[in-house]
Amino acid sequence: MSSSDLEEKGIKPTVFDGELGEEPELPPNLQAVAHKGFLGTLRHYENLLDKKIGVEAHGPARILPENKDPAYGKWSSQIVMMLMWASGTMNLSCFTTGFLGWELGLSLSQTIWITVVASFLGSSITGWCATMGAPTGLRQVSISRYAMGWWPAKIIAFLNVIEQVGWSSVGCITGGLALSAVSDGRINLVLGVVIVAIVGLIFSFVGLRAVLSYEKYAWAVFFVIFMVMYGELAPHASLSTPAVATGMTNTGSQLTLFAVVYGSSNSWCSIVSDYYVHYPVNVSKFKVFLLTTCGIAIPTCIGMILGCCVGSTMGVNSDWATVYDDQGVGFLLQHILYPLGFAKFLLVLLVMSGIGMNCIAIYSGALSIQQFAQPLSLIPRFFWTLVVFVAILLIGIAGRNHLLEVLENFLSLLGYWNTAFFIILSTEHYLFRDGWNGFHKYDLEAWNTASKMPIGIAGFLAFAAGIAGAVVGMQETWWTGPIARKIGAYGGDVGNELSLVFTLVTYIPVRYLELKYVGR
Repeated sequence: MSSSDLEEKGIKPTVFDGELGEEPELPPNLQAVAHKGFLGTLRHYENLLDKKIGVEAHGPARILPENKDPAYGKWSSQIVMMLMWASGTMNLSCFTTGFLGWELGLSLSQTIWITVVASFLGSSITGWCATMGAPTGLRQVSISRYAMGWWPAKIIAFLNVIEQVGWSSVGCITGGLALSAVSDGRINLVLGVVIVAIVGLIFSFVGLRAVLSYEKYAWAVFFVIFMVMYGELAPHASLSTPAVATGMTNTGSQLTLFAVVYGSSNSWCSIVSDYYVHYPVNVSKFKVFLLTTCGIAIPTCIGMILGCCVGSTMGVNSDWATVYDDQGVGFLLQHILYPLGFAKFLLVLLVMSGIGMNCIAIYSGALSIQQFAQPLSLIPRFFWTLVVFVAILLIGIAGRNHLLEVLENFLSLLGYWNTAFFIILSTEHYLFRDGWNGFHKYDLEAWNTASKMPIGIAGFLAFAAGIAGAVVGMQETWWTGPIARKIGAYGGDVGNELSLVFTLVTYIPVRYLELKYVGR
C-alpha cells in the first residue's frame, strides 16, 4: 500500500526522503551512516521500489498504533491469520512427512492419532506466540529480547535464519519433485528446485503485503486438490496392516514420530508475530490464538494424514513402493492418480503449495538477519532476501535426493529449541511481566535499545539448559541421546519433554536473581 493510500485512510505515514528521514529500525549512532555512500544508494532504491511496486522498506521497525492500517481491523483481513498458514502448510512436504509412520514401523491408526495430537499441540504454541505481535507492533525476534535478553536474542535470530532456509529448501525439493514428474523427467530435480525457489523469491522480495495477498487465496486451490487426492488415494489405505515395531521399540517409534510432527507445527512460533504487526492493538487475543492454531494444525493434518494413508500401502503394494523408492513422491503421485493428464495437472498446482511455504520462510529469514545485529539493518531487507534465496538454492540442491531423511532430522530439531524459546517467552510474560493484564510492563519504546533490555543471563542459561535436555533425549539418525537410547531397539525421542523441564527449572530461579541483582 502506497503513502497516498494511507493518507486517504487517514493515516499519516512516516516519511523517508533518503537524506533527512529517520530510520526507525536503527539506533541514533547509525542514522547518519544509513544515508551515505553505497548504503545510502541501496536505501534510496529501496524507498523508490516501495513507492513504485510496494516493496516493503524498514522491515524490522516497530509498527506504531497510529501508523497501523485500519483495514486490518476488518474480519476479511483478520481471517488471513488462518488462511495464510493454511496456504503455507497444506503442501507436499506435509504429505511426505506422513510417510514417516510407515518408515518407523507404526500402524496406520497409530500414525494418524499421533499426527493429530502432535499437530494441534505444536500449533497451539505458535498460536500463543502470535498473540504478542499486534499489541506490541514488533517482530518475534524483537519481542524475544524482553525475555531472552539483548544478546541471547541474537541466537534466536541466527536459528531463525537456519530454520527458514531449511523449511524453504524442503518446499523447493518437494516442488521440484512434482515438476520433474510432470515433465516425465525432462525437468531434472535441480532445475525444479530452482524454479520453485525463484517464484517464492518474487513474492517475498516485494514484502509482507504480497505474501499475505498470495496466501489469502492459495489455500482454496490446495484444499480442493487434497480432497480430490483423498477420493482417489485414501481407499487404498491399509488399515489391517499391523505395526512392524512391537513392545518398547513401538513406543520409541511413536515418541520419535510425535517429535517430528510436533516440531513441524511449533517451528513457526519464532516468526509468527512477523505477520501480525499491522493488526489493531486491541484485536482479540483468543481470536488470534484460535485462528493461528487451527490455520496450522488442520491443514497440516490434511496433508500428513493423506501421506499416512499412502505410506501404509508401501508394505503391501510392491509396485507403489518401487516407484517411491526409485523416483520419489512426485512420480508416485503421478503413478497413483488417474487419468494421467489429470494427475499431471494436479501436480503442477501442487508445486504452488511449496511456493506458499517459501514465501513465509524467505520473508522471515531476511527479517531475522536484520535483527541479528543493528549494523545489518543498515542493509535493506530486499538484499537479505536475495542472500536467503541463494542459501535455499544451495541446501535444496544438496539435499534433493534425501528428502525423508532431511524431514525427520530437520523437523524434530526445530521442535527442541522452539520449545525452550516458548517456555522462556511465556514464563517471562506471565510470571515476571504480569502478562495476565496485558503489556503494561513492556517498555515498547525501548525495543531497539540494548541498555534497557535484560542482559540475558537467565535467558541464555535456560536456553542452554533446554538444548542440553534435548541432546540427552533426542533420537536422530546421526545421534541418539543416552536417555532416548533406553527406549526400544532404536531409541525414542523425548528431547522436547526434557527441553521443557530443563528450561523451566533453570529460567525461574536465575531470572529472579537477575532481576534482584542486575535490575533488568
